[in-house]
Amino acid sequence: MFKFKKIILGVAFLMAAFFMQAQSNSYNNFSEDETTLYRMNKQVGQFVKRFNLEEDQYGKTLPASDKKYHNNAQRKKMLPGLFDQYNARTSGELQQFFIDDVTNNKNPVYLNFLDKNWYAELSVTFIADGDEVNIILYLTLEEENLGSKWIISNVYYSYFPQLFPRIDSSEYNNRFLHPQSHELDFMNLHKALEDPGHIEYYASSDYRPDFLTLFFYQMKTGQLKFKEINSVKFHFFQIQNWYFELSWFNRNNNNSGWLISNLKYVDDKTKKELIKSYRLCALDK
Repeated sequence: MFKFKKIILGVAFLMAAFFMQAQSNSYNNFSEDETTLYRMNKQVGQFVKRFNLEEDQYGKTLPASDKKYHNNAQRKKMLPGLFDQYNARTSGELQQFFIDDVTNNKNPVYLNFLDKNWYAELSVTFIADGDEVNIILYLTLEEENLGSKWIISNVYYSYFPQLFPRIDSSEYNNRFLHPQSHELDFMNLHKALEDPGHIEYYASSDYRPDFLTLFFYQMKTGQLKFKEINSVKFHFFQIQNWYFELSWFNRNNNNSGWLISNLKYVDDKTKKELIKSYRLCALDK
């Protein structure tokens, strides 16, 4: 348990270090025009506040008593600036439909930082058998005591699916333990155990491998060694019927910082399927 906490704390520290380094380098590229610096979404939390109009475009925090606070008419004017304006996937009618949805006066939508339905995606370089490999780590927020913390919620490493290829139904029918095996003290089990390449065929038909546990195992045994974090982006599923991606853009203009880089209209069923990639089902509460 102590080692597990060290892994999580280490990732949290690395994320913080990455953000500070990346953003520090980015700020140095900007001109002397302070307006650009003020207008950019320098932090993810700042993006959330501006999306909700709890902070204006110049970085001023708005108290709840301010007439601009959560003002939907003002949000309609401000929200287009939170999109990557150079990306066709986040512009046009789709963007306008999205803005109309979240600024609907009868049912306005605001982002909640503590909502579990948003995820960080980290592209990370590890060393495996002396070679560099890229692994995607997914993180999400989890409540703890009176606060919250980031946890590793899932992982994608191209090597893991190779260990568990799609089960061939014909092979599945040929590899099984006879229902009377117990009468022979399971002597036929040796055939399964001597063929580890197909051992999963002897599990339940609804068995699904847990790649996150495999990742932790390889970290603990030294088969994987961390090298560096390459990039970070975020996935938001908080808004009904919508999904959007948040990415960092380093530009010397007002359309910079953390911006919406992808936008999709998705129904609840599709959204639930998508979320399975970002967190293990066992983590759902």
